[in-house]
This record gives sequence, structure tokens and C-alpha cells, in this order.
Amino acid sequence: MSHWVSMPEFNQVKKVEFKKIVCNFPDGSKIFARFDDQKSFDGFCVKAPISIDGKTYNFENREHLASCAEQKITDKTKSIWYPFKSHWGGIKEKYSSKFDLKPRYPIYIVSKGRAKNGLTWKALDSMRAEYYLVCEESELEEYKQNVKAKEFLVLPKSYLDDYDTCDDLGDSRSKGPGAARNFCIDHSKSLGFKRHWVMDDNLDAFHYLTNNEKLEVETPNTIAACEDFVDRYSNIPVAGMNYYSFCKKTDAVPPLKFNTRIYSCLLIDNESGYRWRGRYNEDTDLSLRVLKDGLCTVQFNAFLCGKVTTQRMRGGNSKEFYDGEGTLPKSQMIEDLHPDVAKVVWKFNRWHHHVNYNVYSDNQPILSGPINSVDYGLIKVSR
Repeated sequence: MSHWVSMPEFNQVKKVEFKKIVCNFPDGSKIFARFDDQKSFDGFCVKAPISIDGKTYNFENREHLASCAEQKITDKTKSIWYPFKSHWGGIKEKYSSKFDLKPRYPIYIVSKGRAKNGLTWKALDSMRAEYYLVCEESELEEYKQNVKAKEFLVLPKSYLDDYDTCDDLGDSRSKGPGAARNFCIDHSKSLGFKRHWVMDDNLDAFHYLTNNEKLEVETPNTIAACEDFVDRYSNIPVAGMNYYSFCKKTDAVPPLKFNTRIYSCLLIDNESGYRWRGRYNEDTDLSLRVLKDGLCTVQFNAFLCGKVTTQRMRGGNSKEFYDGEGTLPKSQMIEDLHPDVAKVVWKFNRWHHHVNYNVYSDNQPILSGPINSVDYGLIKVSR
């Protein structure tokens, strides 16, 4: 990509399996099995049923396939590799740095109900990155006992009182993180900063994707690289890192994507004038308002954050938003606010909002000055 200039190395190519077969079951379901080479495929065939065409194999049940493939298979398994490939374990390297580049903009973590099980501060601690922790006064002491923040900030009640939830539910349930995020804008402006980072509290790690590897990062230098890139342009008020799970290391993804939604790990322009609103999906709403004004967002694929979903992790808004009402209200709010580009859809056994971001493809980033060459000092080290 032409924009990825004087940035850390990024090389991604599409990785294709040597062979793929279909494993059929008597109930009509199937699982795809993939192999890296002929040796792996031959080893599987020694244990598997005989195939007539070498492409489809009929198994008695999933337990039969699990025995032949020597790995666990459940009703939710859609595909496997043989031999087994772990998505998470077995990674023996990580990225560190020859020197640390301190981020120029302050980092804020907005947290509620997760003093003991929050993740983002642990990831930032491992990266040697300082941060502010924003919480409500009733939880302040508990956070102080469990977190090593640069400073603890109590969310003033006025931000909750004045927050625009975009509905008529008032104080009947949590207002979400938007009010605290507005406080982060004002606090960072009061310190004289042009931008600030605001992060959810359930990011378990940060990663660098290149050369078909996603390795964990334990240096603040990738955060600094994001800042350097965004500061080159005059019309990017919102930027951020994509989710680890949304970028497969086998895919030929670009290092970044312009004009899409940014969430959970955001770099915000303090002078842009945008304020957070909405009880639900406030990240999507903010991204759409920026794009509708003809400005740009940028989402980094080279630099990723590991997001643990709210519904899998207690605390935050899990109880107020999901345990009782499910995902329909949060999806419906985006359609109500942006009916021209957003629709509620049912997929993956729950309600989602689908947004057409293609209509903003003509929004172009505008360079504001020369591009400086920077050595980010990223090096692989053993874990």
C-alpha cells in the first residue's frame, strides 16, 4: 500500500493449504480437513476410511474423525488442520525493541466492575506503556489495589448526568462507557494534548502482524508508530487497531484500512469537536459521523489488539446490556441513528447490525506535511 511509508515492515501473502478434503457424517453435516504437505495427508489417510475420489471421506461420527485426526472435535467445529495446529499456543517468539519510543499521547483505560479481572492494563504494563485509569468513585480503592496506573481518575457524575444516550431509558440501566470517554477528551485537552488514546478494559494483548505471523508485542513502539502515521494527515480524527481475531495470519490483508469502524482501542483527535453519544455501539456511531462529514478513519491491521468479548468476561456492561436483553437493542440503536447505511440482521445465532461502509470509499486522507523516517527498533525475541 502506497500509504505504508517509513513504517515497520509489513509483508502478507495468501497462504493456501496443500490439500483440503471433506469429512462427511451420517447426519448430513461435514467438516473440512486441511493439510500442509503430502506427508501430512498420507499420515491421515492411514487412519481414515477409504475414499473413492480422494476428496470426500465418510466417518461414522465426529468421535471417529477425532480419533483419526488425534484432536478434539465438537459440534461447533467447522474445519481442522492435520496435524493439529493451535490458534493460540506454541508461539515461541514475541516482539520487543532495541529501545522504547514513548507514546506522545496519553492513554486512558475506561473500566467498570473489573478491578480484579481487567486485562488491558496488564498488556500495557508488559509493553512498558503508561496509562490513566478512569473509574467511578465507588470502585476507586479497589482499582488502586489491583492496577499500576500512572494516575487514577474518578469520573465526575456530571458527565453521566449530561450524557446523551440517544434513547428514553434514562437511568434505568447503565449508560455505557461513552460518558467516561467524553471525560477523557476533556482531561487530555486540559493537559495540552492534540490527541489521546482511549481503550476498553478487556484487551488481553497487542500484536504485530507481518510475514504471516501474529506475534505479541512487549514494547510501546507500535503505539508510537500508529501515532506517527495518523499525525501525517489533517483529516483523520479517529484511528485505531483492528481485533486480533479479525486478521488471519494466512490472509493477504493490507497493513491498514481507511474509512471503516474503529472500536475498543481508539486514537482520538481532541480538537475535532466530536463527542461520544449513545448507550450502545457508540464506537460505530462515532465512526459513521466522522465518515458522513467527509473525513477519514484508519484501522491498523499491522498492529492488532486482542479483544475478549464483553459477553465472555464478567464486569463492564455484561449484566446490564446482555444478560437480560441480548444484542437486539444495541443493534437496533445503530439502525435508528443511521438508517441510510445500517440494518439489523440475524446471523451467528444473535442479532447484529450490518453497516455499508463502501459508500465512504471516496473519502481520501490528506497529507499535512513531509513524512519522516523513523527507526522503530522492533526485534524478535524468545518468549
